[in-house]
Amino acid sequence: MKKKVVAIGISGGVDSSVSAYLLKKQGFEVFALFMKNWQDENSTCSSQKDFEDVQKVCKTLDIDYHTINFEKEYFDQVFSKCLEEYKLGITPNPDILCNKEIKFNLFLKKAISLGADFLATGHYAQKKVIDDHLHLIKGIDASKDQSYFLYTLKSEILKKVLFPIGHLTKKEVRKIAKDQNLSNHAKKDSTGICFIGKRKFTEFISKYIAHTPGDIKSVEGQILANHIGLSFYTIGQRKGLKIGGKGDAWYVVKKDLKSNTLFVAQGENHKALFASKLVAKKLSFVVDSFSIKTPFKCLAKIRYRQNDQVCTIEKLERDLLEVSFEKPQRAITEGQSIVFYKDNICLGGAIITQIL
Repeated sequence: MKKKVVAIGISGGVDSSVSAYLLKKQGFEVFALFMKNWQDENSTCSSQKDFEDVQKVCKTLDIDYHTINFEKEYFDQVFSKCLEEYKLGITPNPDILCNKEIKFNLFLKKAISLGADFLATGHYAQKKVIDDHLHLIKGIDASKDQSYFLYTLKSEILKKVLFPIGHLTKKEVRKIAKDQNLSNHAKKDSTGICFIGKRKFTEFISKYIAHTPGDIKSVEGQILANHIGLSFYTIGQRKGLKIGGKGDAWYVVKKDLKSNTLFVAQGENHKALFASKLVAKKLSFVVDSFSIKTPFKCLAKIRYRQNDQVCTIEKLERDLLEVSFEKPQRAITEGQSIVFYKDNICLGGAIITQIL
């Protein structure tokens, strides 16, 4: 019987490298795809070093690799959309958008066109058939679970996707890499937004968005300092506010686009940082046929690595929903995603549009 062919999306990191090894061990015919999605003029991004790591790993594992350039597609479908959000004072999540538009869309199609039956990635996530439907399941390592970033993937897409390390912990993955003499076994995990690399966010985004200075005010209305533009700040931010004086640190709690005012409050547990209700849009369930009757109680995350929070979906009109939490949530942020769970099953999610 002909071996099934798997394209592994390889980044140069330890997770995708071990995924490639495991697939080969399981008897698949494996080839690697390295995706280039950002042209970095300052070489602060690590793409060249990553590619060198890919070459070494592929040589060790004796698998072929191809480089796919999606710079234009990434710029148009991810970066440009994020810029528009930043301009509106919203904080988008580029990773979720990239997974939806690039990795599990264009990249997947490219893998299949090159002869793959499946696309595999090094995400810490799993999939499982429950009641005749294919579901997205949390990765076994709670500290690394990446289902939050994958909630837009439908069951039809999941059928063509493999997550070889979803049943492993990070520690186990590193041990496998070391045991197999993979050169990147001790390589640090990549963090942050890929198009920014190691640069400071404000410095980078300033190339694309003009500064529009305005007042920084306390929630009581006192002018404390000036900001450079609402696009450059996010809810819950502490650093970079340049507010002097004694006492606790100041945190961003609200943005008012009409008056171009950034509101702040003193103390990391100030009541203005907390809210118990939100509105979200663009609701997407992993299983298309899944439907809910409100009120619907479940668990949710409003950011990556947050512990699951008990919540209730109170209202649902078309793709707009209102969610209330059992406990007040800190720094709910417009543009970020709220992702819903039942135990370890990722049901889907939506984009936060309003804090109530």
